Amino acid sequence: MTGTRREDAAGLCMLPAGSVAAPALRGLSRFADSRGIPASWEFLLDYDVIEAFCVAGLAGRASSTRGTYRSALYRLAVIANGPPGQRPTPFPGAKAPAPYSPAERAELAAAAAAQRDPVKRSSALAMVVFGIGAGLRPGELVALRGSDVARHGRQVLVHVSGPAARVVPVISCYVGRAAELARRAGSGFVFRPGPADRSYKNFVTNFARGLAADPAALALSMRRARAAFICGHLAAGTPVGVLLAISGIAEAGSLARYARHVAGISSSKGALRARCHAERTR
Repeated sequence: MTGTRREDAAGLCMLPAGSVAAPALRGLSRFADSRGIPASWEFLLDYDVIEAFCVAGLAGRASSTRGTYRSALYRLAVIANGPPGQRPTPFPGAKAPAPYSPAERAELAAAAAAQRDPVKRSSALAMVVFGIGAGLRPGELVALRGSDVARHGRQVLVHVSGPAARVVPVISCYVGRAAELARRAGSGFVFRPGPADRSYKNFVTNFARGLAADPAALALSMRRARAAFICGHLAAGTPVGVLLAISGIAEAGSLARYARHVAGISSSKGALRARCHAERTR
């Protein structure tokens, strides 16, 4: 165990006596250490690391134990990283999903518009419009209110709250739908309006799974929608500094995860950092 990891383990003494969080955190720390994950609380209590630990690290344990450990670790993660789905950067090294193609985007929009239930229809459209059109993360979509979306001339701007707070111009082909969804929501939530547990990690994913669709239909995913937004800007030549600002990504090298899906764009972290530096010095 490294010195830093020992310091983290020593922090367990601050937990309440008999707390299930103590053995859960010890197990998580060993799991992370074995996989070379950085020792700081920011990474140790990342939700993706916790999920990996509960699935792979506790594979032989009872489902009730996995659930108890997950709940305990999530409570600590909220303190370290904020609510699920709202941390500013993804687990380092995770691969970006393939973006939706133009044909797939059209298919998703049609499937969303075909939902019979009005609330499901508007929420499904919100996933498409604010995922592909503004690059929102799941937690950011969950927190979005109609009053966070404003029209400025021909542009529609989304004011994103949370750890990666920013203002995002909606891409042109989704401007009309974004403005209409915001108008209908008013000061209420755009996605799944009404009483709901919005802190639940899979709030958006479970909604998407419940949409009426052919079993063979394309699945609606906020991760792929966000990838489409980022890859579209990379392909369009949006300056790296601008893309970092509107996507809520902290470091140019992190765009390499997405650049590998874009023809003609280097997926080298060094190249992207150099490009960002060159843009800043012009």
